[in-house]
Amino acid sequence: MRHCSVQVRGLLTREELDRYNSLIEVGSFLEDQSQYDLAYIIQKEIDLLILPAIERLKDKGRARDRATAEYLESLQKDNDIKDEEDEEGPSSV
Repeated sequence: MRHCSVQVRGLLTREELDRYNSLIEVGSFLEDQSQYDLAYIIQKEIDLLILPAIERLKDKGRARDRATAEYLESLQKDNDIKDEEDEEGPSSV
């Protein structure tokens, strides 16, 4: 049986994780019994089960990318303000 990544498993709900562990156990048993045709069906069920967690992982990645872009944009604005102040020179009173 193919396991999903630790990151995906971490985003499974308790109910999904319980079902995932049960399906892995059944699939491993079927493989031990050389029932590969039935283990294939179990693997397909696992693949369907983890799809929502994969989407949650993608959403987290997109949110991180947005936060990084916003941070870099704020740094660029700060640099632009500094450059403008440097070009104006010292202010005379």
